[in-house]
Amino acid sequence: MMMFSLAEKQQPKELREVYQETLMEIMKNNINVVVCDADLVNASGTKKLFETYPDRCINMGISEANMIGASCGMSLTGKIPFVHTFAPFATRRAFDQLYLSGCYQQSNIRIFGSDPGFWALHNGGTHTSVEDLALTRVVPKLTVLAPADAVQFKWILYNTVDKYGMYYFRCPRKSVPDIYSDSSVFEIGKGNVIQEGSDIAIFTIGEMISEGMKAGEILKSHGISATVVDMFTVKPLDEELVKTISRGKKVIVTAENHSKIGGLGSAIAEVLAENPIGAPLIRVAIQDHFGEVGTPDYLKNKFGLDSDTIVKGVLKALNIAV
Repeated sequence: MMMFSLAEKQQPKELREVYQETLMEIMKNNINVVVCDADLVNASGTKKLFETYPDRCINMGISEANMIGASCGMSLTGKIPFVHTFAPFATRRAFDQLYLSGCYQQSNIRIFGSDPGFWALHNGGTHTSVEDLALTRVVPKLTVLAPADAVQFKWILYNTVDKYGMYYFRCPRKSVPDIYSDSSVFEIGKGNVIQEGSDIAIFTIGEMISEGMKAGEILKSHGISATVVDMFTVKPLDEELVKTISRGKKVIVTAENHSKIGGLGSAIAEVLAENPIGAPLIRVAIQDHFGEVGTPDYLKNKFGLDSDTIVKGVLKALNIAV
């Protein structure tokens, strides 16, 4: 049963630290869990895991396709691999293995694709993934999750280990604003309404949730009431919630750290096209661009991934002067 509450204070924790600490506990209680990394042990924060469980942790080197394929093979012998590499290499580079070795043959692995979208930062365009949701959404039987914060990521790690199937976790390695309290419980396949409003709806994921909440507060000064929804399960999408929340709204917004093409905005648009509500849809996302080198603030501004972009889009759609 889903029971969540919002964080009362900010104590952000790096998500790679959550990954390591949670897997340390999981591996203590489940001898079938193994950890694989693509020469990114320091980057993923798993060094302690490799030291504690050297016989159950494998550094596959810079050979992501082989890592995915081998992990899928291990899963068919009863192992439960948790696999990490940067998002573009977990999806774009190893897509055939993800599709065929993974989902087609009904394997059982969890893939942590880290630093999607602008989080590539100083690694630049080669390491930037603005297309990973577009790729993973199209793979049959693949569950795609974009945790909002450390609390939700920890819950996801614990609550997928015993569920057979293929999972893709999309989130940065570093800290993001706290959204949920430690006691929160979620449900895969269900969105979370974290702010109620009557005029517009903002569907969002990951680090963009805090921007959606900020936008909601700013819009109050314009007399506009916003519902903000965390759609952390990108696939399977909670279509019923999308339809329910969208009915009667004047504007629908999606906000994501991903390309405008093929991500959450596209998924919401597909639902609304099949269930028309007559409200305009604004998709706040990276336009048709490659990534580039920069700081988080520079890249968020460059790509328009902030509360100001959401607010300006809503006011324009409602013909309210900025």
